[in-house]
Order: sequence, then C-alpha cells, then structure tokens
Amino acid sequence: MCAKEYNAAMHTAEHILNATMDKMFGCGRSFVSHIESKKSKCDYHMERMLTDKELDAVEATVNEVIKKGLKVEYRMVDRREADEKYNTKKLPTDAGSTIRIVFIGDYDACPCIGTHVSNTRGIGEFRIVSSDYNEGVLRIRFKLDQ
Repeated sequence: MCAKEYNAAMHTAEHILNATMDKMFGCGRSFVSHIESKKSKCDYHMERMLTDKELDAVEATVNEVIKKGLKVEYRMVDRREADEKYNTKKLPTDAGSTIRIVFIGDYDACPCIGTHVSNTRGIGEFRIVSSDYNEGVLRIRFKLDQ
C-alpha cells in the first residue's frame, strides 16, 4: 500500500484537530477536509457556530497535544477489527481486508493512508486563522507556524 502524499505536518495536525473537535463537541471527525502546506480547512456537522472562547480552547488543546511529543505510528489491522474499533465510515467499500490505522500516541487512532510526521513535535504551532458557520456546517481554517 502506498501512502497518499500530503504535507506531513499539516496532515498530522488535521488528525489532532479532528480528535479534539470530537472529544470537545461530539461532532465526529471532519466530513470534508482540504489539506495544503500553507493553509488547510476542515468542515464539521454542528448545530451552531463555536464561540471565540471555544475556538481558543480548540486551538490551545491542539497545541498542548502537539507539545507532548507523541509518537505517530501506524499498524495494519484486519478489516473486521477496524470496523469494530475505529471510524471506518469514510473508507471505500473496496478498501481491502486489512486497514492502515494511524496512532497519535493515545490521543487519536483512525484509518488513513496519508503521510504523517513521526512525532508531534515535528508539527509546529497550530493556529486557527478563521472560521464560519453556514447551514449546519462549521468550517475551521488553520495554519502551522514553524
């Protein structure tokens, strides 16, 4: 299996943002994301816009996780185990019988074929640059300062 090419630091930050959003607001992982080296965005199904204080808390939490220096690694698991333990909703039906799960320490684990840093300290500082809300969708745009 060949890994999908992304900016590794930005893509790993997206994983941490997704885990943080789900842990803080129970919204699940982003249903749409666009990862670029300069600026990226994630869209979440939400019932409301987050307050400035909540957005600050998301940013602070993501940065706390990054600063922990968590190991980022992957493991191949049987499709049945993946379906039982991880969110596999985004996987295509023909994804195969073994699934690559990316682990960010004990903070996050999800199926992914993208490239990642080997340690969260390689990400840099995460910064939310803007957000908006429209018809049940919260969009968060973010950058990394390295």
